[in-house]
Amino acid sequence: MAAETLRRPALRLAAHLLCLLPLLWLAGRALLGDLGANPIEAVVRFLGDWALRFVIVALAVTPLRKVSGLPALARYRRMLGLWAFAYAALHVSAYVVLDQFFDWANIGHEILKHKFITAGMAAFTLLVPLAATSTNAMLRRLGGAHWRRLHRLVYLAGPLAVIHYVWMVKADIRQPLVYAALLTVLLAYRAALALRQRVSAAQSR
Repeated sequence: MAAETLRRPALRLAAHLLCLLPLLWLAGRALLGDLGANPIEAVVRFLGDWALRFVIVALAVTPLRKVSGLPALARYRRMLGLWAFAYAALHVSAYVVLDQFFDWANIGHEILKHKFITAGMAAFTLLVPLAATSTNAMLRRLGGAHWRRLHRLVYLAGPLAVIHYVWMVKADIRQPLVYAALLTVLLAYRAALALRQRVSAAQSR
């Protein structure tokens, strides 16, 4: 019964609306002029925070699916991954447009000068091919094995995003350390699962 509920279009629509809520909240704060003394920095950081949160939530789908015994949860991982990319793209766009005013020369200089921006841009770059190949058509074109190998880039993008956050805040790193801990647990689970699958495959030969 629960699996059937997860497949309902209405529930997927509700999930999309939930993913949209942070943007609506940000828009409401902007309209009320409630973004603090540095509104541009507030917008850039808010979008980056939610991009990282969605990456972590997307990575949590597989463990939840295994623990709950609900394979239908897998249908939401790609959706959450696309929302993670959407927030990451908005995060980068806010930096380029609002903070840098399309000053590409200075943006390039900042990427090379500040290691936290280098890590952040690297993380975003890794997410681009994942978003571009997220459709069923691309899955069929690449083939399941190649598609899965490509999408393992998220296991590199996630740590880079956390590193970006840690290096950016410098002083109070409690919040980024929480994300780092969650990501470590999820990656450790994924590594253990992959090891178990290899052992099972070797034993079945």
